[in-house]
Amino acid sequence: MTVELKERVDVGQILQERFPSCVVKSEEFRGDLAVTVRRDGLLEVVSFLKNEPQLDFDLLLDICGVDRLGRSPRFDCVYHLRSLSKRRLIRLKVPLDENDPEVSSITSVWKGANWFERETYDLFGLKFKGHPNLRRILTHEDFKGHALRKDYPADRRHPLARTTDALTTWPESVGEHPERMVVNIGPSHPATHGTLRIQAVIEGETVVESDSEIGYLHRCFEKMAENHTYAQIVAYTDRLNYCSSFMNNAGFALAVEKLLDIQVPERIRLIRVILSELTRIMDHLVAIAANLVDLGAITNFWYFFRPREEIYDLLEACCGARLTVNYARIGGFPLDVPESFVEMVNEILRRLPRFIDDVDRLNTKNRIFQGRTRNIGVMKKEDAIEWGFTGPCLRASGVEYDVRKAHPYLDYESFDFVVPVGTNGDIYDRIAVRMEEMRQSMRIVKQAMKRFGSGPYKIDEKTISLPEKDKAYSDIESLINHFKLVMEGITPPSGEVYSYTEAANGELGFYLISDGGPKPYRLKVRPPCFPIFQGMNEMLKGTLVADSIAILASLNIIAGELDR
Repeated sequence: MTVELKERVDVGQILQERFPSCVVKSEEFRGDLAVTVRRDGLLEVVSFLKNEPQLDFDLLLDICGVDRLGRSPRFDCVYHLRSLSKRRLIRLKVPLDENDPEVSSITSVWKGANWFERETYDLFGLKFKGHPNLRRILTHEDFKGHALRKDYPADRRHPLARTTDALTTWPESVGEHPERMVVNIGPSHPATHGTLRIQAVIEGETVVESDSEIGYLHRCFEKMAENHTYAQIVAYTDRLNYCSSFMNNAGFALAVEKLLDIQVPERIRLIRVILSELTRIMDHLVAIAANLVDLGAITNFWYFFRPREEIYDLLEACCGARLTVNYARIGGFPLDVPESFVEMVNEILRRLPRFIDDVDRLNTKNRIFQGRTRNIGVMKKEDAIEWGFTGPCLRASGVEYDVRKAHPYLDYESFDFVVPVGTNGDIYDRIAVRMEEMRQSMRIVKQAMKRFGSGPYKIDEKTISLPEKDKAYSDIESLINHFKLVMEGITPPSGEVYSYTEAANGELGFYLISDGGPKPYRLKVRPPCFPIFQGMNEMLKGTLVADSIAILASLNIIAGELDR
C-alpha cells in the first residue's frame, strides 16, 4: 500500500513538472489521486498519460460530469484512467464554464470515449469538440434539458411521440448498393429483451455495418441517488445487474465505507466474499445458459437453472428475497446469516461441480458448438482495452486483469485462486473463461468457509449501524439512536472517492462525492456493460446475421446495468 501510494504521488508530480501551464493542482484523498487540468491541455495530458511507458494509463474507465451549481466555473468533466501494467488509477478533472461548457473530445485517444462523452453531453450538456457523433444516448431526441444538472427537477417528464433511427448516415450507402437492406434487431426480439436495438445494414446474410441504441430502461439511477440517503440507495443498486444484485449492494457499501474511512470486521468481510462469489457463479450460470439457448442448445438452460435456484434459496434464507436481495448494508448487514448458513453453503459446494462439469462435457468438444463459437465475434486484446472492456470479456481476449488480484479488497489477496484467460477473444473463449471462473469462485468460497466462525454481522458504531430492535424497544438511548439514524442518515465527511470491485461483468465502479450531508452530492456508476456493448458493432462487422445473436449473448449485457 505504501509503495502504491508513493507511485500515485509521483504521477501527480510528473504531470506538474511536464505540464506546468496545464496542471492546476494535484491532490489526494483516501488514496485516490486527482489532478485538475485546464481544458486547453487535456488532449496533451491524456495522450502523455497513455503513451508514456513509465505511466502507461492504457485503460479509459469512465467519463462523467459534475455540476457544482453556485461555483464558477460551474462544471467539472471527470476522467478515470487506469494503468493495467502499473496498477495505478488517476482522476483528471477539467473545470468548464457554464456559458462555454466545451472541451476537446478524446475519442482520438481511446475509442471507448465515444459513448461516455455522449452520456456526459446527454445528462449534463457538456460538449466535446471533435466528437464524431455527439448526440443523446440514454434519453431521447425530444428530451428537453439535461437530467443530471442540479437545477433540473427530478420529477420532470418528456414523452417521446415519434420514431427515430439508430443509423444516421448509412441509408445513403444502402441506396448505392441495391443488394443491401437495413434490418432492426430488437428491441422487440427475444434476444434483446425489449431493451436493446441494433440497426444493421446487411448484404445477403452478412452484416456490413451497424449501430446500437440503448436507453429503453434508463431510470436515471444517479439522479435518484442524489435524492435519497446513503442507506436508502442500497435497494436501488439491486436493479443494476439484477442477475447478481448482492455484488452491487456490497460494491456500493464498500464505496461509502471508503468515504467514511472504516473497515468492517473479518466475519463481515468473509460473508461478503462468500455471497459475492456464489452470486458470481449464479450470474455466470445464467450468462452461459442464455448464450447456449441462443445457439439452439436449450437443455443446458434448464439444467443450469437448478443450481441457480439453490443459491437463491441461500440468499432467501439470509434476507427473505431471492432476486433483488438488498442485503448488504454500510457497515455490515441488517441481520445475521441463518444458523443453517454453513450447511447450505457446503451443500451448494457439494452439488455444483456436477452441473458445471456436465454442461462443460456436453458442449466444449461438441463440433456444432465449436463451429458456432470459435473465431466468431472476435475482440483482440488491444481493441478490448481500447474500448474499455473489463471482466470476463477482457480476460477472454487474453488480458489477465481482475480487480480481486490487481487491487485486492475484502482480503482477496489472502485467497488462493487463478485468473483464467482466453487467447482468441471469441464466443468460445468468453464461455470458457466464465466456466473456469465458476470453479475458481468455488475455491474461494471453500477457503472462506474454513475461516468462517462467530462474530458481529454489523459494525459497532451508532452513527452508522442501527441498534438491535429489542434494544430500540426497551432502551431510550437506543431508540433515539435509531430515530436519528433513520431521520438524519449517515453523514460521511466532505470528499470524493472512486471505489471499485470485480463484479460478474467486470469492474463495477462507484464515483462518490460527499458534501458532508446525508445524501450523496454526486454518485456516478461505472457499469461494466456500457463499454462492452459499445464495442459490439465492431465485432458484428463482417459476421453473419445468425451469429449476431450469439455474439450479443456472449457479452452478457444486462440492461439494468447498461442503462441505469
